[in-house]
Amino acid sequence: MSEENLYTFENPEYRHTYWHSCSHIMAQAVKRLWPEVKLAIGPAIDEGWYYDLYAPFAFTPEHLDQIEAEMRKICKEKLKIERFELPRDEALKFMADEPFKVELINDLPEGEVISFYKQGEFTDLCAGPHLDSTGRVKGNALKLTACNAAYWRGDSSRETLQRIYGVAFPKKEELDEYLTKRAEALKRDHNKLGRELEFFTTVDVIGQGLPVLLPKGARVVQLLQRWIEDLEQKKGYLLTKTPLMAKSDLYKISGHWDHYLDGMFVLGDPTDETKECFALRPMTCPFQYQVFLNRQRSYRDLPMRLGETSTLFRNEDSGEMHGLIRVRQFTISEGHLILRPDQLEEEFKGCLELAKYCLGTLGLLEDCTFRFSQWDPSNPNNKYEGTAEQWDEAQRVMGQILDDLGVEYTVGIDEAAFYGPKLDIQYHNVFGKEDTLVTIQIDMLLAQRFGMYYIDENGEKALPYIIHRTSMGCYERTLAYLIEKYAGALPCWMCPEQVRVLPVTDRALEYAKGIEARLTEMGFRATTDSRGEKIGRKIRDAQMEKVPYMVVVGDRDMENVTVSPRHRSGTDLGAMSFDDFAAMLRDEVETKAIK
Repeated sequence: MSEENLYTFENPEYRHTYWHSCSHIMAQAVKRLWPEVKLAIGPAIDEGWYYDLYAPFAFTPEHLDQIEAEMRKICKEKLKIERFELPRDEALKFMADEPFKVELINDLPEGEVISFYKQGEFTDLCAGPHLDSTGRVKGNALKLTACNAAYWRGDSSRETLQRIYGVAFPKKEELDEYLTKRAEALKRDHNKLGRELEFFTTVDVIGQGLPVLLPKGARVVQLLQRWIEDLEQKKGYLLTKTPLMAKSDLYKISGHWDHYLDGMFVLGDPTDETKECFALRPMTCPFQYQVFLNRQRSYRDLPMRLGETSTLFRNEDSGEMHGLIRVRQFTISEGHLILRPDQLEEEFKGCLELAKYCLGTLGLLEDCTFRFSQWDPSNPNNKYEGTAEQWDEAQRVMGQILDDLGVEYTVGIDEAAFYGPKLDIQYHNVFGKEDTLVTIQIDMLLAQRFGMYYIDENGEKALPYIIHRTSMGCYERTLAYLIEKYAGALPCWMCPEQVRVLPVTDRALEYAKGIEARLTEMGFRATTDSRGEKIGRKIRDAQMEKVPYMVVVGDRDMENVTVSPRHRSGTDLGAMSFDDFAAMLRDEVETKAIK
């Protein structure tokens, strides 16, 4: 990066430093207005910053306006931002009135540098870095965007805090552009639009992160599931159906009990060894391995491709829940390939090609990025199984495969699974938050844990490699991204309702129902709007509900035995025969066209 761009928003490090300084300006403004508020943490994030605060009242939009006004004053004051360090004892005394800061200091390892940043009368515990002055921030180009609840350290048993989000830019025009894009994103937000269109809902007495798919959402997921299962069958996958829970013994063999227990829903007391303890499954791999282990396998049996539509359960933090994207129960197109080492590259390529085909057909691939998720060598005994030599070999092999396939990727350190590196296909929601949509993982460790030997061509016992993969990922998350991608107007082939027949008058109602029946018999999803509303209202309602085609039928259609279809975009396709319309619809559905 050129010297002149080091201190611009083109430099991610500068952008992060700018937003981090804004979080301190916001905290200073809050403390000026309400000194009784206690500070928690305030990091920069992908788009702006947030600060967690403990207040004896709920922040309202009016409060946020007051904070913004005070932040602008602080920017105009051009306060110098200075860093200093204190020994642990002095640091604890200095922060004695801030209980969350005291906890953070006490949790720092012995010998750790304890640093602070001071601007005017305000000082915060912080590792930095920061700008050199509050005057660097343009007060007319900042905005507080939201306030949500958050648990201290993501622990639902701890204090409930209020998290205020903000964003800022060097120029007001850039802020205006961002806010315009954000407003458009809000219109596409699946958490809002998906509820309005009745794809899903949530219910307090059921629980957070446990959405209820309504008939529309359930139908889309069913269509996707049938498509994936049929596609995988053509690719040589063997279908399995395994239990939703297992005894702790299974997870102890796989290593999940040691490495993933906090993320599991446990049924029973894991400390009482006199009673059986079960857990809902957070993954399917140890269950599917039992298919391989059902009898002795030969090298001729490999590769064995096992696929399952798996319902999984993960105890996500409450603060992480978001619509259908981050949930506690979800369904995934999960699969495990058990193979010989010489088959690894070809099978990995097949998994990647299948995933790219699926995402491409859905129209999501063009917005995806690829991440080579690797282990962190400095933390081998806490999160990861295996030796440094095994990890180096696994990552060397996977890196070579990715390079051979010409995959452009970034590297994510400490993002690997505990048993091996992986390729994560990443996607951003409308607000820019990144999540993993599809993952393909190489596992050289778990086969030995389960004794998954096969007999090789020399008659010797050998350990296979395993690929953990999804072809489309989580159905709920994919549905969320589809709603956002198409603003609710899903491609016709996956729409829960493809055609709505609209009789102009009651005289045409029987004719309309006959058209609906013929379409249904042909396998299309069609309904008839038999309400006594005017045709304009029926058309408008169908368009608002994102139905791809409206078939308007009146006296002339009955007389000429025709239909008059309209597309949800507003295009009137004119009168045509039923057979011509059905053929047009059939072509669009069978080719999975995206219009």
